[in-house]
Amino acid sequence: MPAERPEDETGPASLLSGAPHPVLAGWYGKADARAGFVRRLFDAGAPDYDRLNRLFSFNSGAGYRARTLRGAGLRPGDRVLDVATGTGLVAREALRIVQSQGLVVGLDLSAGMLAVAAGREGLALVMGDAGQLPICDAGFDMVTMGYALRHVADLRAAFAGFRRVLRPGGTLVLMEIASPPGRIRRRLARLYLSRLVPLLGRLTGGGAAADRMMRYYWDTIEHCVPEAVILASLAASGFAEARCDTQFGLLKTYTARRALPVRAARGP
Repeated sequence: MPAERPEDETGPASLLSGAPHPVLAGWYGKADARAGFVRRLFDAGAPDYDRLNRLFSFNSGAGYRARTLRGAGLRPGDRVLDVATGTGLVAREALRIVQSQGLVVGLDLSAGMLAVAAGREGLALVMGDAGQLPICDAGFDMVTMGYALRHVADLRAAFAGFRRVLRPGGTLVLMEIASPPGRIRRRLARLYLSRLVPLLGRLTGGGAAADRMMRYYWDTIEHCVPEAVILASLAASGFAEARCDTQFGLLKTYTARRALPVRAARGP
């Protein structure tokens, strides 16, 4: 069991690499240990992940994900890459929208998560790192990521890869959870996600791995870089029309577009 509360390195130098949050030393010792720690954490927690998701979203997550994807322009026949697909929760809603004439590929670094996602009929799966996508250029109409941006090693490296695999004019959709503004709201969110949800998970059959996963989940939310940093990283990575929509001060949806190439002006 890790320390009761992680101690983070919050100096400016800790974020120069483009990391979404500082090193959380109570969970892993150094930045280069983050990827292995996260993979092991989600491998162990995969069997309980869907049940925990239903608990902390009050079973409203599927509808929210579907509305977000449709609102971003996803339509039948589109090709979607769902990065850090986990158990395939976002990918499943994308499959329903693109239908049989479309394609949804789920990518994740966790073998445990992919094993659960393999039960989603029609979903193609690839094991890979969000920062080094083993995917060909310009092959997708939309790239999605659901609640996993805080787990990448470097925002700029990830965004550059997302842009590369999108076709010109394609859309990036990032769903995230943020620490809400205001001291009282933050305390309530912390209590709910890092204490109450793990408790409910244990009471409904979850084990220590699920408890640990949810407590780490909250710590990454609480220490994540602000919205302005993420939007600036998107712009610096070559995305156009980057924006963030926020609901309830907690749910954030970042969207951006790979710009169409500028046509050369014709001579007289």
